[in-house]
Amino acid sequence: MTITNDGVTVLTILACGVATLLLRASFVIWHSRLSVPLWFTRSLKFVAAAVLPALVMPEVLFRGTLPGDLVNYYRIIAAVLALLVAWRTRHLFATLTVGMIALWVLQWLRPF
Repeated sequence: MTITNDGVTVLTILACGVATLLLRASFVIWHSRLSVPLWFTRSLKFVAAAVLPALVMPEVLFRGTLPGDLVNYYRIIAAVLALLVAWRTRHLFATLTVGMIALWVLQWLRPF
């Protein structure tokens, strides 16, 4: 991409910045005047539960794959073990500890 010295590039960047600012500020400015349906407000509590797997799964499945592999089996096994610990204990530190130790041991041993 070549950056030119003409004003079109500068105006485009400024327009994108202003549009982004107005879009984000609209929620703050019109918050008191906005009437959001109850069903929408109730559904917002599930957003974090839906976004977290979307962020985590690509890291678990595809990061650090070996040549010829489609997925990273070590990360999948470590994630399943961490999921079991989280389900049984509901303790964040225990979940992270078991998941990381399992991943490190599997990568060190390379059983398959």
